[in-house]
Amino acid sequence: MSVKGIVFDIKRFAIHDGPGIRTTVFLKGCPLKCWWCHNPEGNSVKQDLMFFEFKCMKCKTCVNVCPLNAITFQNDNQVIDRKICDYCGKCAKACPTEALKLIGYEMTVDELVKEIEKDVLLYDNSGGGVTFSGGEPLLQHQFLKEALKECQRRDIHTVLDTSGYATKDVFSSVADYVDLFLYDLKLADDEEHLKYTGVSNRSIKDNLQMLLDMGRGNDVILRFPVITGITDTEENVNGLVEFVSSLKGLNEIDLLPFHDVSEKFKRLDAEYKMTVQKAPTKQKLKAIKEKFEAIGLYVKI
Repeated sequence: MSVKGIVFDIKRFAIHDGPGIRTTVFLKGCPLKCWWCHNPEGNSVKQDLMFFEFKCMKCKTCVNVCPLNAITFQNDNQVIDRKICDYCGKCAKACPTEALKLIGYEMTVDELVKEIEKDVLLYDNSGGGVTFSGGEPLLQHQFLKEALKECQRRDIHTVLDTSGYATKDVFSSVADYVDLFLYDLKLADDEEHLKYTGVSNRSIKDNLQMLLDMGRGNDVILRFPVITGITDTEENVNGLVEFVSSLKGLNEIDLLPFHDVSEKFKRLDAEYKMTVQKAPTKQKLKAIKEKFEAIGLYVKI
């Protein structure tokens, strides 16, 4: 029986998730809870329900079809009681304007690979392939491993977009089936990492070192999310520069400037902790770029 996983999106014609034109598969679930998360709908491994208020015409069809009475209207505004909701999806199916969307669906490896194979001609012509993102793909490591293996059997280039947060056993179990790692480094200090992401950075650093010890440095592109007031501080940037300079075999780092995604959190009724919601300045990005270039890395923004 083919292994099953939970996917929350498949993005075709992606050009920023690795070389060439790619199909990016977003796996649901993440052990990190980054304050600035760009895909909060991927945090839970379970299904979620998003409400797009601008699409709602207040017809109250959702209220009538909900078997658990989890949806009401108060002062003409829709309210979802997420403690009651079991995410059956009946409201989303009935909504005439698609103001409600059920996030996350189960797929077998075979089903997923068939979707990926639809874009093989694009990969062949552009040097592209498939990228597994999330959430954190390693949270569904068995599904991820089998999907990676099937892609490599078909000579489809594989990229893993990861926080690096996993046990060594889990990380090493998939590493041989990944052609390129897009590897996040966020915060150098462990206490700061715990505060802003909910987890320690120790296994992240250890797994990166393990990749380098395996001789995979050329297969790693570091990614640094530049978050105003959190990761872009002089102390943090200097700490990351010091850590990266102690490693051997790395060649490239991508700077990922923050952009506000508070609307996504609102659609999920989730707390958005970011108090500063502005992108870093060009001057700030230039200064960070120069620091990483000074230790011999190629830097892209």
